[in-house]
Amino acid sequence: MSANTDAVAEENHTEAKPKRGGLAFLRDVFRMSGEKSQPRVGLVILGFSALFIAITGRLVMLATLPNEQVGLRRATSSAISAARPDIVDRNGTVLATDVRSVSVFAEPRNIIDKDEATELLTAVLPDLDAKDLRDKLSTKKGFVWIKREVTPRQQAEVYRLGIPGVGFVPENKRVYPNGPAAAHILGFANIDNIGIAGIEKWIDSQGLQDLNGAGLATQASDLKPVQLSIDLRVQHLLRDELMKGMERFRAIAAAGAVMDVTTGEMIASVSLPDFDPSNPVDAQDKDRINRMNVGVYEMGSTFKALTIAMALDSGKANINSSYSTAGGMMRFGRQVIKEYHGTGRTLTVPEVFLHSSNIGSIKMALSVGVEGHKAFLRKMGQLDRMRTELPESAEPIVPRRWGEINTATIAFGHGLAVAPIQALAAVGALVNGGNFITPTFIKRSPEEAQRLGVRVIKPETSEAMRFIMRLNGEKGSARKADIPGYFVGGKTGTAEKVINGRYAKNKNFTTFTAIAPSDKPKYLFLAIYDEPKGYAESGGYSTAAWNAGVTTGKVIERAAPILGLAPRFDPPAQPFPLMAKLGAWGAR
Repeated sequence: MSANTDAVAEENHTEAKPKRGGLAFLRDVFRMSGEKSQPRVGLVILGFSALFIAITGRLVMLATLPNEQVGLRRATSSAISAARPDIVDRNGTVLATDVRSVSVFAEPRNIIDKDEATELLTAVLPDLDAKDLRDKLSTKKGFVWIKREVTPRQQAEVYRLGIPGVGFVPENKRVYPNGPAAAHILGFANIDNIGIAGIEKWIDSQGLQDLNGAGLATQASDLKPVQLSIDLRVQHLLRDELMKGMERFRAIAAAGAVMDVTTGEMIASVSLPDFDPSNPVDAQDKDRINRMNVGVYEMGSTFKALTIAMALDSGKANINSSYSTAGGMMRFGRQVIKEYHGTGRTLTVPEVFLHSSNIGSIKMALSVGVEGHKAFLRKMGQLDRMRTELPESAEPIVPRRWGEINTATIAFGHGLAVAPIQALAAVGALVNGGNFITPTFIKRSPEEAQRLGVRVIKPETSEAMRFIMRLNGEKGSARKADIPGYFVGGKTGTAEKVINGRYAKNKNFTTFTAIAPSDKPKYLFLAIYDEPKGYAESGGYSTAAWNAGVTTGKVIERAAPILGLAPRFDPPAQPFPLMAKLGAWGAR
């Protein structure tokens, strides 16, 4: 009986052991080590137990009280997720890329002596404001930035200070190795590597800066490059010629572009003054807008190409139609419209273009009518905002009340202000066979362009427009851009600027549009000057032929070999067969 009682007691004692607390377990350990005279074993066990408890406690604290580290984790996460893809030109040349940089941060809660930390940090980072830094370090936040994007030398100096609570976070810094060459196209990214303007902002809108949208990209090489339609070589030479022109013609601004009329690809686009996207401190200045996409201007006589195409395509005129310009003026109520260089005689359609006749253009537009005129300009993309990949764009300035007088003035390029890229797209449709293709800054295949194109005029009308533009290159105001071997055609445009609601007689906005080669155009060239001045060789004239025309000729001469346009010193045998068949004036 006694033996059974002892056995039951022993069994109960054994079953109760697992229910004892941690302190009882430690007492048993010490008792056991004391009984066996092995105090060091107990000490080791105690040490490991303490370490285990400390680690467990820290993990619990991080899980239940994450605010202490949330700032650091957020900053590190942002640096990783802000990786951006490279931007390359159509030939694969890098236009924008990420480089790894380091930023300095602090955990104010872990900094014991704020004054000493401030003094030491400002000594090695002298551009920091001591008061501002002291205020940051005095907060109760778990994380604050001290300085973004420090140099390797600065990083080493801060590291040597050995201040507890101060550390480093790797980040991605956006760099633009070609300086301002394509500034308005690329835009720029801010210090957090977020796109602010241009293609950089478009990349963010498309989610291309994040690998599969999952935040897995840590550097640019993890992402597929964004390939633009731009050719950096042509971009550079266009900017170079416009810079020279601004100086020579004493213009306050300039812009220009080269477009592939068969695909709508923008091969180059420049607006001056520009900025350095790596250091865009002046990018927001009002004189540094992208004049190709955001500026809206009356395009002057370049609009006469649209007027003539409209009349021909509508059937209200043919290539042999003629218009009297006798008297050199037309009256609309109290308003009088005059010729700039009147001939005082009857002009054929090609001659209206060659002599840039306001009267002839007005008569063509009025033959189509106000509503027909509006409908034609709308389908040519001139009455609505033009959307491209660049987020920056502008609404055209369209008359609120569009009557006969408006059709008359718009016929020769006054009274309707559009972004130059809109006019470029319309002229591209006039010469590429009649298909309107919205311009793009992303590389596009001919097949894709063909799918996107919308027919707006007949092929016969397109041939007529190429024919009269070539005539102007041979005999008219486009002669200064007629580079031998390239069969250039073009049109000048000079418009008086509107200042405070009135036309300023002494301030011009000049444009020149050229195609090459005229018999089968591949590229369309545009040059623009804002308030150019006359010079000795121009006889004091500041009209488009003497500035924008000169620049366009130089651009064609330099760009044609790069673009693969082989010179032809013998003109095509029959470049405009339909015009020859119709016996058009000037056709051969």
